[in-house]
Amino acid sequence: MTIFLCGFMGCGKSTMGRALARRLRLPLIDTDDYIVEQEGMSIPEIFAQKGEPYFRKTEADAVRTLCRKSAVISCGGGTMLNPDTAAAAREEGTVVLIDQSFEVCYERIKDDENRPLVQKNTKEQLREIYNTRAEIYRAHASLVLKAESTPDATAQRLIEMMKIPMPTDAVAASSVQEKA
Repeated sequence: MTIFLCGFMGCGKSTMGRALARRLRLPLIDTDDYIVEQEGMSIPEIFAQKGEPYFRKTEADAVRTLCRKSAVISCGGGTMLNPDTAAAAREEGTVVLIDQSFEVCYERIKDDENRPLVQKNTKEQLREIYNTRAEIYRAHASLVLKAESTPDATAQRLIEMMKIPMPTDAVAASSVQEKA
């Protein structure tokens, strides 16, 4: 089972992805981390030295490679902008849009120096990017998940939406964790 989490920067893909991966006993793979490891340089370095088109091609290659893994995959904010990449993800897994408001996303990302798009755009420009991408994310998503609760509760809601049977030991562990 491959679950691709998509959405705007700061929507909670990585945080909710960790909770989901833990519950499902699957690895969590962050596409940005995967690319950094493969390229041997940070995302800002890739953008500066090789450009955004190179990064997007690398991102598409990463998704095609990761389609073969049984994992929860947290996609970078621009991953699903490429129709071919989105199609590959949908064919091999489930693409889940983590739907979060722009204001929440912006508060989470506004001071993040590791996000080239945040560094070179104003809040209003980022809002325009958010609005443009929101339509694209929805078009490519198999499911839309509102992120209006804790990461654990959101992960559990996704499991229920997808009707995923959880391993017996995971069910016991998650009910103990929720009571704590």
